[in-house]
Amino acid sequence: MVIEGNPGGVNLSKVTLSKATPSINLTKPGEQQGTMLVNLNWSSGPKGFFRRSKPVDLGLGCLYELSNGAKGVVQAIGHNFGALDVEPYIELDGNDRSGSAGSGENMHINLARPELFRRILIFACIYEGVPNWAAADGVVTLYPTAGPQIEVRLDSPVDGARSCAIALLQNQGAGITVHREVYYINGAQREIDQAYHWGMQWHSARK
Repeated sequence: MVIEGNPGGVNLSKVTLSKATPSINLTKPGEQQGTMLVNLNWSSGPKGFFRRSKPVDLGLGCLYELSNGAKGVVQAIGHNFGALDVEPYIELDGNDRSGSAGSGENMHINLARPELFRRILIFACIYEGVPNWAAADGVVTLYPTAGPQIEVRLDSPVDGARSCAIALLQNQGAGITVHREVYYINGAQREIDQAYHWGMQWHSARK
């Protein structure tokens, strides 16, 4: 676990989840926060990453299960962008189809009532282009309104895999925890669902 700080006094601390330290508490029991930003970014890199005719189309999404039993997916495919103030209290915006935009792709999770969530699985998929995760050099950063930033790097790549389950947020009665997954899956959302026993029905859709 790496913790960085800003000597100027503003709390810009960051926790990097690793294989050695894979989990951290996001919220404590009864704690309320504001809207947490989840950012997926990847880089073309100064040394010539993505030297190919067609750039990778890397997309951010999540599977969710609410405490009332409702399940679903938030993603650009099928225009399932979600909503912040009503179920599922998760909203996706932006779609960086090349990795060139500085802001990457962003998703927001409303943690004003964290007890409404049972679990959230944050994932990324390579929709177009060669599935080369090593070249993508992706990173997901969670920006809660209280506590340190939480970073999960998409390391240990498995080339050829279309999807990567990145982080699992779970509420087991003691607040919400974040667990590093970085589990590469040969398939798309249906296969992610099967790997984590989400139990949803899937049909084909497009952006």
